[in-house]
Amino acid sequence: MNIMSQLNIMAQLADGTESSAASFPVWIVPVAIVAVIVLWAIGVFNGLTRKRNAYKNAFAQIDVQLKRRYDLVPNLVETVKGYAAHERETLEAVVKARNVAAAAADAAAKAAGDPDAMSRLASAEASLGGALSRLLVTVERYPDLKANQNFLSLQEELTSTENKVSFARQAYNDAVTSFNDTRSVFPAVLLAGAFGFPEAKLLEVEAPEMRQAPQVKF
Repeated sequence: MNIMSQLNIMAQLADGTESSAASFPVWIVPVAIVAVIVLWAIGVFNGLTRKRNAYKNAFAQIDVQLKRRYDLVPNLVETVKGYAAHERETLEAVVKARNVAAAAADAAAKAAGDPDAMSRLASAEASLGGALSRLLVTVERYPDLKANQNFLSLQEELTSTENKVSFARQAYNDAVTSFNDTRSVFPAVLLAGAFGFPEAKLLEVEAPEMRQAPQVKF
């Protein structure tokens, strides 16, 4: 192949390259960029949604145990009343604290992670724990009540339920921490607010009574 033939071939190849470049759609690049951004945003949204569902499911377990606890309290009060009816002020304080806590728990169940709802529940639970502690201290003055099998059974169930609440609360707090950590780092922090993912609130222990079940030493 002579030099002229080689030059003709190279010229044809150059013409073909220029033609291909001219025919390449310029809109593909911006469309591809937009598609990548959309897919990234969807990934962030789905990730935050999964973690939010995780802490809501964890709170549902707290709610189950709290309802069990609230069901036990009236039975405990009635049992104590049978032996110590004149301890009216203490008994009424327990019933009132129980009702306030139950209402706070219902509100929190509808808004798990909401700062106001979690704070109200924590405060109400602390008050109920204090009222129960005072009630069980009162029982010390009534040997017959302390030996009552129904009271012993209720006290044991209450202790068991308190332990379950504690474990469920820890699971919830772990899930909330994981969610908050995810939403506060790049790139999720850029979209969390716009997507409606506010920071979730821990259910924190505000008083010693919530750290463990009230106990009576016989």
